[in-house]
Amino acid sequence: MRTFDFSLIKGMSFMQASKNNRYQDLHKPAKEFSRRNQYLDHELTIMRPKRWGLNLPGRDFRFEWEDLIPAIAGTIGLVVMCTAITKSFASAYGLDMAFIVENVRVDMIAVSLFFVILFSGIFNPRANLAGIHGPMLPLIPLMAASGSHPLALGGLIAVFGIILSVSKGGSRLVKVTSQGVAGGLLVYLGAIGTIGQVGAIRAWAESLNLGYIGFAVLFGNFLLYAYLARIGKRWLSIPLCSLFAAVIALSLGAPFEFTTGPGLPSFNPMYWWGETTGWKLGLPGMTHFIAALPFAILAVAMWSPDFLGHRIFQEMNYPAKAKHVLMDVDDTMIGCSLRQVVTNIVGSGCITSSWGTYMIPAAIAKRPIPGGAILTGVLSIVVAIAGFPMDIAVWRPVLSIALLVGVYLPLLEAGMEMVHNTKDAKAAGACIFASAIVNPVFGWALTMFLDNNGLIADKERAAGLNLVDRFVIPGLGFIISTLAMAVVGMIPGIPALIK
Repeated sequence: MRTFDFSLIKGMSFMQASKNNRYQDLHKPAKEFSRRNQYLDHELTIMRPKRWGLNLPGRDFRFEWEDLIPAIAGTIGLVVMCTAITKSFASAYGLDMAFIVENVRVDMIAVSLFFVILFSGIFNPRANLAGIHGPMLPLIPLMAASGSHPLALGGLIAVFGIILSVSKGGSRLVKVTSQGVAGGLLVYLGAIGTIGQVGAIRAWAESLNLGYIGFAVLFGNFLLYAYLARIGKRWLSIPLCSLFAAVIALSLGAPFEFTTGPGLPSFNPMYWWGETTGWKLGLPGMTHFIAALPFAILAVAMWSPDFLGHRIFQEMNYPAKAKHVLMDVDDTMIGCSLRQVVTNIVGSGCITSSWGTYMIPAAIAKRPIPGGAILTGVLSIVVAIAGFPMDIAVWRPVLSIALLVGVYLPLLEAGMEMVHNTKDAKAAGACIFASAIVNPVFGWALTMFLDNNGLIADKERAAGLNLVDRFVIPGLGFIISTLAMAVVGMIPGIPALIK
């Protein structure tokens, strides 16, 4: 007597369930929802992006006009930070403006094509875009003076970043950071950034002997930002506030002119790393790698608090069920590591980290990574080739207002929202205090170690942690980052060991 194979039914049921869980089948038109936010939340909860697979528009995700918000903000951030890093290197090595423009174009085009469009947009939308490591900017003169080489630095950062990612060290550090410590870190970063950008606009206006323009730009955008927050349209703040800042400044007589023309750079590594062309440094030797070692360790050690802030921002703005679209910290570290070495080889000197000027606006706009990533990549390539939009993006009123409303004020607000009780407040206060003593990396690492051992804030939480999460991971994080900072002279009162 023949028996029926019930495994076929199970297999068919599994296949049917898998099919029904596909994004294409779960997607609903926006008109079926009473509010736009409901549609965006639904999109976030039904997406199942593939890690290390092919993700296609229409099949795995869709483009929405909200994707333009992080695309514009991310492009402005890339232009600004890439230019700042390259200018600092050029000043240290005695290179001219023509080098700066061409090198910025190299980085923008290379990273946009390979690591924004392809890596984060198509092959792994769980990885945030690999952007620029702003906190390393003040150390560039010291890097050059100590004999470091940009190509050696990039190679070491890539190696250490991949090791941290493969060992799952990045995600583990994020998980053992309490809500109070994370909130304090975000508050500090947001407050310092806000004060800095307000001061930058004032200084710019006063340098023109037109101080009232700075006040008008700031006050006008304060009113506009408050209104957008009131009507629930804060995600529109970057384009509207940036445009409003430009209109106010120009209408009151602030000078502006276009200076950068269109062009395509060379992507030949031999040109950029030749003895008499490009950087005019030649290829790095062993001494260059030794000199770059502490800076590379510090750069990677500073990734975790950076990534932590971006991941938290998603969690606070996305619906609770949207687990599959949150950035994967370890995958993002892989992307940053590969971006670092590949763009360095083709000539860029930029130092990378998670792209905050993209991720924070994307979270506010309730959009996942892939759609906005592709638009960011396309927009950045167009800007790099055209040239003149770079002049607009780095103009002080546009630049500072975009950073204020798109990055620093949201960070400040998110940090305050994370402090729910007295225990959180104690941890947050300690993190802010320690950050003010040295920098946010020191504050985060020290406070995390103290908090996880019950020496501050929540003793009950500390008692529930295992030995590795209490002592080993926070202790290693604090020791490695502090030693790296001490070597390069970032600890106040302690002279740099590298001269």
